[in-house]
Amino acid sequence: MNHTVITVNALVSTPVEKVWEYFTSVQHITKWNAASDDWHTTSAENELTIGGKFSYRMEAKDGSFGFDFWGIYDNIVPHKIIEYTLGDNRKVIVGFKSVNNTTEIVERFDAETQNSVELQQIGWQAILNNFKAYVEAN
Repeated sequence: MNHTVITVNALVSTPVEKVWEYFTSVQHITKWNAASDDWHTTSAENELTIGGKFSYRMEAKDGSFGFDFWGIYDNIVPHKIIEYTLGDNRKVIVGFKSVNNTTEIVERFDAETQNSVELQQIGWQAILNNFKAYVEAN
């Protein structure tokens, strides 16, 4: 098993309650969950309970490629932490820390072996940056 853990983070200029809602609500996930402008999330399902499943359909806008990003929730502490296991058994921990009227998000995830660690970090950071921009603009 690969034990490389990658960390990405963002400081969102919004209270944690709004950050949590936008991070977990399907009507918002489909608007921010993409690493670049030529990708999008065409649908999202999210059962935010321990043992619940989430699934996001991610596709290239030109239709050339797509995949389902999914996992099962292992631990949820509202406004604090979300832990889940991806379909390929990698672990992800997302922490939310409220600091005045801002929220620090730190995501830690097990690296996969198909893409370089650098590429994975760039992609996950780009998605988190899109999230920050979307939340702050809305």
